[in-house]
Amino acid sequence: MLLLHPPAAKPGEPPAALAHLAAALRGGNHPCRVCDLNLEAMLHVLGSAPPASDAWSRRAGRNLAANITALQGPDLYHTPARYQRAVRDCNRVLETAGGVQGLHLSFANYHDGALSPAVSDDLIKAARSYRGNIFFPHFSRRLTQLLEDETPPLIGLSLNYLGQALTTFAIIGFLRAQAPAIPIVLGGGLVTTWLRNPSWRNPFTGLVDHLVAGPGEGPLLALLGVEPSCRKEIPDYSGLVDLPYLAPGFILPYAAASGCYWRKCSFCPETSEANPYLPLTPPTVMDELAGLVTAYKPRLLHFLDNAVSPAVLRALIDRPPGVPWYGFARVNDRLADPDYCRELRQAGCVMLKLGIESGSQQVLDGMNKGIDVRQVSKALEALAGAGIATYVYLLFGTPGESIEEARETLAFVAGHHQLITFLNLAIFNLPVGSGEVSELEITTRHQGDLTLYHDFRHPRGWGRREIRRFLDREFKRRPEIRAILQRDPPFFTSNHAAFFVGPNGGPRI
Repeated sequence: MLLLHPPAAKPGEPPAALAHLAAALRGGNHPCRVCDLNLEAMLHVLGSAPPASDAWSRRAGRNLAANITALQGPDLYHTPARYQRAVRDCNRVLETAGGVQGLHLSFANYHDGALSPAVSDDLIKAARSYRGNIFFPHFSRRLTQLLEDETPPLIGLSLNYLGQALTTFAIIGFLRAQAPAIPIVLGGGLVTTWLRNPSWRNPFTGLVDHLVAGPGEGPLLALLGVEPSCRKEIPDYSGLVDLPYLAPGFILPYAAASGCYWRKCSFCPETSEANPYLPLTPPTVMDELAGLVTAYKPRLLHFLDNAVSPAVLRALIDRPPGVPWYGFARVNDRLADPDYCRELRQAGCVMLKLGIESGSQQVLDGMNKGIDVRQVSKALEALAGAGIATYVYLLFGTPGESIEEARETLAFVAGHHQLITFLNLAIFNLPVGSGEVSELEITTRHQGDLTLYHDFRHPRGWGRREIRRFLDREFKRRPEIRAILQRDPPFFTSNHAAFFVGPNGGPRI
């Protein structure tokens, strides 16, 4: 079987989904080949970009090879200013190449002004006009080569992000033209969201043979006529570990669970999609990590869990994996304990991502977030004291918020700026399947049939325009907050942030 990871997504680490699928297939005695078309095609576009006219783009083109090499080594990450310039220069080459075709192309996004990934007709158009896709010169040549080597019984594509959708369908269109007899299976996070929308109707009959929601290991084996095993295979990164990702060493993505163990937050897709929480036992996690670390010798371990469970955090303390690691965690009483945080640091934790969302207790309670602002303060202090960096996520514009509560968040962040290493700012989107939809006035001006979110009229007049004005004119202008935001690695954000953590958990200056 042939497994594909399409563009465009951040090319800093291998796609975990392909490693899980490959392990299940090989464990069932079905050979498979994995292909990270995202990394390959991005490097191809970078290397074949047209000559530029402006001074910045010409400089970026001249320095491209040196900058890519630097991003793949450790030295650049010791100097954040040099790193930022190298990333922005490389991305400038991508932007310039995309601009020729009317795209907004970057390391983190693919936006086509003429076609929308939220409109099924546009995805079908992308499949029909696959030759016009910017990545076509690479994926057509690469897939032709792979299909000449062998004829797989199935071809699977993992579609997780909106930025991948148009190119994924261009690849599907090409495969339909070149190998019409080979069934195509489409899965991944974005597809799961589509299929779990109560109003879903399949518009892709004739293009895609099988659409899969949730983990794809069992469905793939079933399609191949194999009874899925009760045994869970360890992710298999062979075929991916030696690829030239833009990172200073191999980053190993790993999930100890799918779904969320809290799953109570209002407006959360995990809740609206009814995704089950499926954890591995802590001993299984530690055994798998021991094998993976021995086999692949990663520079960094990246936990993909929505929130690493307290049980797994305890297991990591008791049996450290032997490499630095980071991931999402929920604020709780344990993280407010300085001794516990020091144990986490000694176990290799270099950074935790925290979905704090708001500095207003009223807003947090309205979201059923299950955390207390005072508890957050203690956790930030304990983590900083232990030398663990924090990547704090804030969410503005939930239905219970107004500018007054947003200013509470501003005051909270300003008051804790010395304890926050990195910040992510987001504006609230209302998931289409959210149970709270009936409580809000829904508008449809931006709706496509595959839209993930509803437009709505904010009950307190706190619309997106007002939020952006507040963020630009108040929040980001506070010097202590601006300094945090300027530390964020451009485009790669949290995927590279752990490489900029100093020995005491603070940022490298």
